[in-house]
Amino acid sequence: MILKIRVIPKSKTNEIVSRVGSILRVRLVANDIGETANKILTDFLSEFFEVKKSKIFLRRGHNGREKIVEILGKSEETLKEIMDNIP
Repeated sequence: MILKIRVIPKSKTNEIVSRVGSILRVRLVANDIGETANKILTDFLSEFFEVKKSKIFLRRGHNGREKIVEILGKSEETLKEIMDNIP
């Protein structure tokens, strides 16, 4: 599954704020939007979607707030069910 993610840095906790279609707004504790944020985002998404960290790939947006992430390791149906539970 391919997701578009909008990163909001400098948060107190890592959390998904909202979803519009396949675009997620994610708050991260990272102070910047570079490599640290990418690692925190990967760790958070792996925990949230219950997949291994090695199954999450950052395809675009390594240095920006807008990121394209590919999640493997679970079926599309399972990932869509998880996405449907996000407000």
